[in-house]
Amino acid sequence: MRLRSPGMFLLLLGALQATDIQEQEVRALVGSDVELSCIFPEGHTFDLDDLYVYWQISILGHLTTVTYYLSGNSSAGLEDNRYRDRAWLAPESMKHGDFSLHLYNITPQDEQKFSCLVFRKSLQLKKILDVVVTLHVAANYSMPMVSIPSGPPEDEELTFTCTSTNGYPKPNVYWINKTDNSVLTEGLQNSTVFLNARGLYDVVSVLRIRRTPSVNVGCCIENVLLHQNLTGIGQAETPRATEPSNTGSHTGVHRKGHGTVLSALAMLGVVVVVAAAAGSMCRSRCPHGIHARCQAARPEQAFSDYV
Repeated sequence: MRLRSPGMFLLLLGALQATDIQEQEVRALVGSDVELSCIFPEGHTFDLDDLYVYWQISILGHLTTVTYYLSGNSSAGLEDNRYRDRAWLAPESMKHGDFSLHLYNITPQDEQKFSCLVFRKSLQLKKILDVVVTLHVAANYSMPMVSIPSGPPEDEELTFTCTSTNGYPKPNVYWINKTDNSVLTEGLQNSTVFLNARGLYDVVSVLRIRRTPSVNVGCCIENVLLHQNLTGIGQAETPRATEPSNTGSHTGVHRKGHGTVLSALAMLGVVVVVAAAAGSMCRSRCPHGIHARCQAARPEQAFSDYV
């Protein structure tokens, strides 16, 4: 029996004999390549002309072809446009029972349940393999950036804003008191998560908290699928009131003391000058002989004072 189009083949799927369904789960990062495994368990070898192989997804209840291999059918171009040139089967591997799907450049839209169906023409299109692979897609969020409040110090409330971009799937957002690592109540925050042009999520979270002398908080973006937590830190210090400075008074005291010393030195200098002038006048008025005797008598007079 030869089917002339994949569409005719799809009409027969519901009437074919059922087999046990194998289920798997795979995780992949956006932009990476992934292999969705579909392997015949008994390790047989197969004739490609005896095989019908389909990879499909269901979108809104309608089957969509990702890629396929039909024995004796040259039809092409019937894959979903989103998977054209991105999905590939390896014929040489299929000969050995490996019908795995190679999917390139993963996007968030690839988060689907992929069905692998293998039939043998020689067995009246008996289904010999039915595998469902659930693909989970993830993307790393950027490191959270926390804006620090810059309002006047008399404000009683502080507002922190946290942003993180280009992640997948939707994150959990927490604000943490970094003083004791306790989680702040959700009522203090308002978080918005939205899809950007790349099909990834951006998040903006606003925290409003009562002002204290020192506020140290962290914004945590949790990617559950990647078991990843990224934390950005925000810290605000309340400016302290300016206290009167004693530096000026210390300088004044220093200057005052310095001025007193200078004044005393100046007065001492005046005294020395006056004494020198008086001595000069005395020497000029006294006879030379008397002055010599006075000078000679001074040691004796000084000695007699002690005696």
